[in-house]
Parts: sequence; structure tokens; C-alpha cells
Amino acid sequence: MRRPADCGKGKISLRFWRFIAVFALLFAMPALAQDVAPTPAPMPMFHAPVATGDDGAVEAGQPPASPDNVEQQVFAAPAATTATQAIQAIADPQPVKLEALVTDGGKTIGEGLTWRVFAAKPDSAGQLVLAAKSDDAVAQIKLAPGNYVVHVAYGRAQASDTLTVKEGENDKSLILGAGGLRLNAAVTGDVPIPINLLRFDVFTTGTSDADRALVAQNLGANDIVTVNAGTYHIVSYFGDVNAVVRADLRVEPGQLTDATLYHKAAQISFKLVSEAGGEAIADVDWTVKTADGTSVYTNTGAFPSTVLQEGDYLVLAKRGDKVYNRQFQVQPGQPKEIEVLTTVY
Repeated sequence: MRRPADCGKGKISLRFWRFIAVFALLFAMPALAQDVAPTPAPMPMFHAPVATGDDGAVEAGQPPASPDNVEQQVFAAPAATTATQAIQAIADPQPVKLEALVTDGGKTIGEGLTWRVFAAKPDSAGQLVLAAKSDDAVAQIKLAPGNYVVHVAYGRAQASDTLTVKEGENDKSLILGAGGLRLNAAVTGDVPIPINLLRFDVFTTGTSDADRALVAQNLGANDIVTVNAGTYHIVSYFGDVNAVVRADLRVEPGQLTDATLYHKAAQISFKLVSEAGGEAIADVDWTVKTADGTSVYTNTGAFPSTVLQEGDYLVLAKRGDKVYNRQFQVQPGQPKEIEVLTTVY
């Protein structure tokens, strides 16, 4: 019979195709395994540092490492370092010792000094700001680290220099190069002049008064003034009218310079009398003029006195509505009296 035979063939065909399918599946599995990405190995667990005692045991109260506190433990700010402490120490005021010498290699000046210390950087107005001041001969002060300008005055002598303050002891010595100047004056011929009639001004040198700077004013006879070494222009006044002499003097460092200036002048007194050698008449107005007519002296009284440099003069004596006059000459020497006679006119 043909139908059973057909059935057998159908069973064989079904088995054959099942076999082929299984064989193909087994053959394809290695290829599929190569296409699948490998699973990465698990990352090792990160353990944050845990505070321990000296014996290595975990200290009580310390929380275990966790995602919430790991970052805090790893990135915690360090404590203040020794470098920070050093910077703070440097910013604190440091000791500064200042001293002055008259000359290089000389002795330290023991009195009469005035110290001023200014910040080296000017303020917004362009002025140096005073940082410290001392009147001690050897100044002991404290300044913050930085740059400064130190100024010291000794009489009319002065000196300045820069100062850099660093951490630790800071010593600074300034050389003044100063000398002393003592002035006096006399009338030519060594005629002494009363001290109360003398005064002196000291200027720096220059070709004219406009070029000279005033160093000291109204010094008395035999006063000692301390100035920086150098050449100075001296003006001596004998009285208050026109007896003036000038001289240039050199002051050496560490030395006292004595100088006497000589005036060609004399003290002159006046009196109005009715006869030679008579008593002075009171209530007289006096005027003294030079040869060119310039009035140099006026006064009212019976017996006025002044100082005039050598030269020719005219004196006018006015009493009431009457005027009396006399020409006279001044020569250097002893004081002189000028009489104006009323009987001559």
C-alpha cells in the first residue's frame, strides 16, 4: 500500500531537519559568546582612613567610613602650619635701634637728637606719613617690616637715609658730618661791640639772596649752632640801621669754627643844645639821612642813639616849627656824640 510508505518517509524527513537545527545551534554558540561584551570585574571597595589610638585600635566616637563622610575625611582642611605662623611673626612690629655719629668712625651723639621715621611710600596726597618719632639720643622703636625713610636732626644739622625693617633686630647708624659754628663781631680796630647790639643770620651759599636758604636766624654773639659741614654765608648786624657785614665761612665736620666779623661803623648819639656841651633839649624829632638823601633813622627824644656804618650823613632836629641840622661823618671806632646847636641858625 502506498500510503504507509509515504508516512515513513515523512517521519524520516522530520528527524533529519531536527538534527540539522540542533547541529547548527551548537555550531553558532561560540560565535555568539564572542559578540557579548565581557562583564567588568567588580571595583575594590575604597576604605576611608579611620582614626586610631596609639595602640592601633579604633578610637571611640569615630564614625565608620561611608559615602557621606568619606569626602569630608579625605578633603578636610589642614591645621595652621609653621609657615603660616612664621608669616604672622614677620608681620608683627620688629625692634629697631637708631643712633647718630658726628663723623664716620666717631662717637655716638649722646643728646640733642630728634628722630623721625616716615613710611617710604607716600600717601594719596604725595606726603610721607610719619611712622615713629623719638627724642632719645639712641632711639629704640618698633616698626612693621617694610621700607622707611629715617631723618635725624641735631641742632641745625640733619641727615636722612633709607631703612629696611626685617624680622629680628634692626640697627641703623646715621653719619651727620656736623660741625659747630660760634660767631662774634667787633668794630675795626678790635673795638668791642655790646652783645645786645649784635645778631647773626646764617644762610647756605649762593650767588644772591634769592639763591640762599636760611639756616639759622637772630643768633646772638658767642651762640654755638650745630650745622652740617660745608660753606655758609654769614650776615652780621650791628644795631638796626645799616651797619651790616657779610662773610662766607667753612665749617669742618667734628670741629668748632670760631669767627669774628669786623664792622666799619660806630655808635652815634645826638642831642640838641643851645651851646656846646650844654644840656640836651627835650621833645625833639630826629631824622638822619645819607649823602644821597635817603632817610635811615628817625626818633623822638632828648638823647637818641643808634649805630651807623662809616660815611657822610645829615641830621635834622625839629622842635616845634623850627628845624636845625648838621652834617657829620662816621668813622669806625669808639662811640661818638653829635651836638646840634640852636644858636647856629
